This record gives sequence, C-alpha cells and structure tokens, in this order.
Amino acid sequence: MTGSNDYNINAYTLDSVLPVYTLKGHVNTVCCLAAGKFGTLLSGSWDTTAKVWLNENNVMTLKGHEATVWAVAIIPANGIMLTGSADKTIKAWRAGKCQQTLKGHTDCVRAIAILSETQFLSSSNDTTIRRWTISGECMFEYKGHTGFVYSIALLPNGEDFVSSGEDRTVRVWRDGQCHQTITLPAQSVWCVTCLPNGDIAAGSSDNMARVFTRDHSRKASADEVELFNQQVASSAIPVQSSDLGGIRPEDLPGKEDLINPGKKDGQTKLVKVGDNVEAYSWSQSECKWTKIGDVVGSNDGKQTAGQKVMYEGKEYDYVFSVDIEEGRPELKLPYNVADDPWHVAQQFIHQHELSQAYLEQVANFIISNTAGVTLGSAAPTYSDPFTGGGRYVPGGGAGVQQPTAGGDPFTGGSRHIPASSVPMETTPAPHRNIYFPKTSYITFDTANLQQIIGRNYFVLLRGISLNQ
Repeated sequence: MTGSNDYNINAYTLDSVLPVYTLKGHVNTVCCLAAGKFGTLLSGSWDTTAKVWLNENNVMTLKGHEATVWAVAIIPANGIMLTGSADKTIKAWRAGKCQQTLKGHTDCVRAIAILSETQFLSSSNDTTIRRWTISGECMFEYKGHTGFVYSIALLPNGEDFVSSGEDRTVRVWRDGQCHQTITLPAQSVWCVTCLPNGDIAAGSSDNMARVFTRDHSRKASADEVELFNQQVASSAIPVQSSDLGGIRPEDLPGKEDLINPGKKDGQTKLVKVGDNVEAYSWSQSECKWTKIGDVVGSNDGKQTAGQKVMYEGKEYDYVFSVDIEEGRPELKLPYNVADDPWHVAQQFIHQHELSQAYLEQVANFIISNTAGVTLGSAAPTYSDPFTGGGRYVPGGGAGVQQPTAGGDPFTGGSRHIPASSVPMETTPAPHRNIYFPKTSYITFDTANLQQIIGRNYFVLLRGISLNQ
C-alpha cells in the first residue's frame, strides 16, 4: 500500500507495477498508513483527517486534528487507533470517536510505534521520543537526537527500538539509553525499519537505502565499509547546525584532544585542524571518536569567500537552504556560477516535486544572490547561505503569491524559524537565458478554446496569441 501527493492510496502486488486497486477519499496528500486486522487500513493526510478503510471502502473519517496527520497506528487487541499531528497532539480513537487527547510534545508529532496493548512510542520535531500509556501518561522522554525525529521502529525483542531524523543519524535505543549512533552521509534520514533478522534498514535524502547488521556473515566488504566511512567523513556540516551551536575556531582544541573519551554515545566534538574545523562523534561501542564531517560557514552567517561547499559528493560555489514552507525541513539547492539559474531552478522543482509556481521565485533568488559573480571569482559574502539572512523563504516577498495546498503540510506555524531569516528579495533581475522564459508572442494556427478555458489555462497562456 502506498500513499501519495495525488491524494490517493494504491494497492500493489509484488509481481506487478500496476495498482490492484486505488482508494480515493482524501483531499490532500496521503502521508502515512497503518494496517490492522481483517484488512483494516488507517491513513493520515495533509487534509487534517485520518480515514479507516475496509474492503476497499472508506468506513470512517476521524476528524479532530487542527493540522496535518503525520502519524497513524493501530492497536488491534483493543481496537484503539492512534493519530499524531502537526498540531502537537496525539489522539486515541475507538469506533470513530476520540477517547483521549495526549499533549506533551512541543512540536509536530512525526511517528508512532506500538509497544504493547497499553503502551506506545511517539517521536517529534521537538527532537524527543516519548513513551506513553493509552491512558495518556507520559512515562519517559528519550533525548539524544539534535533535529526532527522522523521515524521509529521496534527491534525484534519488542522493547528496544531504533529512530532516525534530520540530524542525519540512526540511533539504537536499549534500556532507555542511546546505545549506538550511526551517522549517514546525507542531509536527513527519512525512515528506518527493523527486518525480521534483526538488521536495520534506513532510507535517506541522498536517494540511498542502507542496511546495517550485527551479523558478521552479512557484513559488507572492507572496501564498501571504508567507502561509507569516507563519505561520512567528507560530509559538509553547516556551522549553524543545531547540534553544533555557536563556535569560535580559535577556542577549539586540536586533534590531540581526541585522546579523551566521550561521555555518551553520539556526543559531538569539534577540533581545529589547521584552518579547518572537523566534527567527530563518540562511539560508545567502539570506544573511539569517528569523523562525521567538516564544519563549513561562519557564525556571522556568511560563507567564506572563494570557499567551495561539498554537497552529496560534489563541490559547489553555493549550497542554499531553501525553506519552502514554515516548519517543513529545509531543502538544499546547490549552484555553481557557471550554471543557468533558470535551468537549476527547474531541476530543483522537478527533484522535489514542487509547484511550477515556484520557478520564478527560485530563479530570481539565485540571480539576485549571485549577482556580479563570474566563473572563477570568489563568492561574495552577501549573507548566510544556510540559515541566515540569505535563506530563501518562498512567499516572503511582496506581490508574490505562494502556491497553496491546504495550509502548511508539515508543522503549521509551530516550528521555530531563526530570527536571522529575512524574506527573499523578489525584485526581478535580468534573465540570463535568452530562450526561457518566453517573452514574445507565440501564434497557434488552431486551438480548442473551450478546452483551454475549461482547464483554467489562461494563466499559463498569458501573453500568447491564439488565432483560430
């Protein structure tokens, strides 16, 4: 079963790429699914509702949340259904009625995992994981992640679990403590699951799925492990990352400080190596510091002049952090001064499946923030390319209409936006591409005007002459 931004749920078999059937009913993106007994399916959506499906029919709609329903789960033994939302609450439902509203998280609830008939786990954008009873009592709060916690999955023993998040880590939790931290060479680790044999699979923003095991017979080759470690070590970490805080390179210790052990698994330590700052993570199981990347940028929100930024294995003149919607995780927009900004903007939109209405905003943002820069010249220190004043926030400029999709699909107005962020300047700059966008009239010899008018194409065809 799959949910999609086409508002539908598709059912597939392993031997066909075509859906066996499609469930229709939601009026916005379907972002989470959970299966129960006797073919019951529970779905959550950006439309703020959860729906219960049986025999290919929508038998109940659960209404009560004020924002996107990001997490759903079913406890089959007692018929309770759980929903977690961007309104920061968790609701327990029975027979279509809300029995309990659980409050405690301070930001969007992103995942729910069932522990037993009476207990469950939840994770949130507030960086924590909580253990709850069905009655609404929060029994324990797990802290370790330094960014949004997107996913939770139980280990085979049914008590310990793994989690993943925006801090690009997978964390293994045992006996209430973070037992192991695995850093990935990606911006985000979107999802994690435990396989029946105890292996852990994680999907991340670099378009990769990786499997981690404790069984030496299934371990990757030495070359593959070394390549993975190199990819992690060469990652670029913005200095403004939440787990780094404000740093002063001149106050940092040298690499010799790595002889001192860490205090807990996943602890981050910064050391100065020449003119560079390197980040290391403490592995409790291996009793050593492992390099997890190079710190780039500066505390004053400016990119170092002439500095290349490494992103997903390639060097770029700029790597902008694009804040598409308030509360939604930032998207990275890499750009080299030799590139066509309109082409880069179009690729960015396609890659992240964004509305075409963003094209001009993204392109003009690139043009205005790289104005006067030519191939081989140093990048200007105009603003912070990661989270400061140079960060792109669509819809922030005057006269720019932001595409709507039923409100904020991630965390509503709850996520903190750094005070240093400012709206994007939307003053049009001269186009560098002589072919696109089209500024002159195009003549069509024939056209079906009724179809065009009926499909509201008048906006797209503005300035185009139709001769019939």
